[in-house]
Amino acid sequence: MIRYFLTEDRTLKEVDNLQEKTWIDVQNPGEDDMSLLMELGIEEDFVYDVLDPEERARFEQDENNIYIIIKIPFFDKEDPEVPYKTLPLGIVITPEMIITIGARKNEIISGILEKELSGFSTKKKYRFLLKLFERITIYYLKYLKEIRRQSNIIETELHKSTKNAELIAMLELEKSLVYFTTSLRSNELVYEKLKRAKILTLYEEDEELFEDIIIDNRQAIEMAQIYSDILSGMMDAFASVISNNLNLIMKILTIVTLVLTIPMLIASIYGMNISLPLQNNPYAFYITMGIGAVTAVIMGVILFRIRWFK
Repeated sequence: MIRYFLTEDRTLKEVDNLQEKTWIDVQNPGEDDMSLLMELGIEEDFVYDVLDPEERARFEQDENNIYIIIKIPFFDKEDPEVPYKTLPLGIVITPEMIITIGARKNEIISGILEKELSGFSTKKKYRFLLKLFERITIYYLKYLKEIRRQSNIIETELHKSTKNAELIAMLELEKSLVYFTTSLRSNELVYEKLKRAKILTLYEEDEELFEDIIIDNRQAIEMAQIYSDILSGMMDAFASVISNNLNLIMKILTIVTLVLTIPMLIASIYGMNISLPLQNNPYAFYITMGIGAVTAVIMGVILFRIRWFK
């Protein structure tokens, strides 16, 4: 799907046809969209690279256009196990317009359109690009806080249940943090290279905005790394707790087995169909039960003395 947007009277509006100073947004391009992009001089290989979810963040420049691939976060409602992921967003800056290309609909672009955010002017391509970078970083920070909130909930559940389900949920959150950390680091390289290359015409306030974006991106990297370390530590700790609980259960079963071993041995002997002491005594049953009970108590006292019950 392809849509055209133009800033008029400081308001971003959707238009029906291609004009100068237009922002073209392409999501999940079909054959017709691909043909139009080729007519606009966009490299076909670049479009296919954007559609590859594993494509790394990078930028390149030819005689007329600047091609940028940036990794953006998105919430995948279709995958409840690992909902927080990243995917490439392609950005092409031509002399006449700016083009964004994505494999699927995402909240970052939708947020720009639905909330009518300030600063997104199609007539200022480089400012538009920086505002888009800023929006991407904001969403990384937003999702990281949400991941942290969910990990706190899971941690609370682990204190109560210590089941494998909670550990698996933590593992899935850690996968999201790995995606985020990897993508944020690749974005950082792109930002740094773009700044050093000086291919963007920026005013002084734009330079400050770009510097803030780089700082916020580094903050997101640190947050993702810290949250990942915390999750790893909690997973190791609770895995040890679960293992320790299993050891306690095995210890209890061992104690019960040891305490009952001698009474069971006595009962087994007196269950044999042979001549045995006391077999003609009318109190033989009570005597053998008493002997079994006494031996069980003695065994229990011995285990208590050697602190097996602690």
